[in-house]
Amino acid sequence: MQIYLVQHGESKPEEIDPERTLTESGSSDVQKIADFLRTSSGLQVTEIWHSGKARAQQTAELLAPCTSAGTKAVMHHDGLAPKDAVEPIKQELEQANRNVMIVGHLPFLGRLVAFLLTGNSDNDVVAFQFGCVVCLKRENAGEWRLQWMIVPKFLQG
Repeated sequence: MQIYLVQHGESKPEEIDPERTLTESGSSDVQKIADFLRTSSGLQVTEIWHSGKARAQQTAELLAPCTSAGTKAVMHHDGLAPKDAVEPIKQELEQANRNVMIVGHLPFLGRLVAFLLTGNSDNDVVAFQFGCVVCLKRENAGEWRLQWMIVPKFLQG
């Protein structure tokens, strides 16, 4: 089983846009990642979860075409807000036997990666950036490994 953890693309400041939708640069960066993933491998994903915030939903929708499931797999999932506890999502992932993409926010994503890899959500394991994708693979029950990570600035164009 693999999970793909994605920090949403850069969003507009709340003073300018209360919904905090993606900036033009944020959309462009996420599209670069989607194009790279589509041409390099495509992702075998059953579901794409997002927090329900506009910037996460937009990011999920931009990435969906590079997955095997496509846009029909994009869904709001409770428990992915910036300050939500990571334990319930870890438990759900431990019981799942399907590849999932989770599009969310900091500090939640950083804490989830740390908890899955080290058992301690306070460890600083991955330096997420806007539009970043981190792939983790479950080797055995409860045993996760970092497979790869890509950020928009690694890509040309």
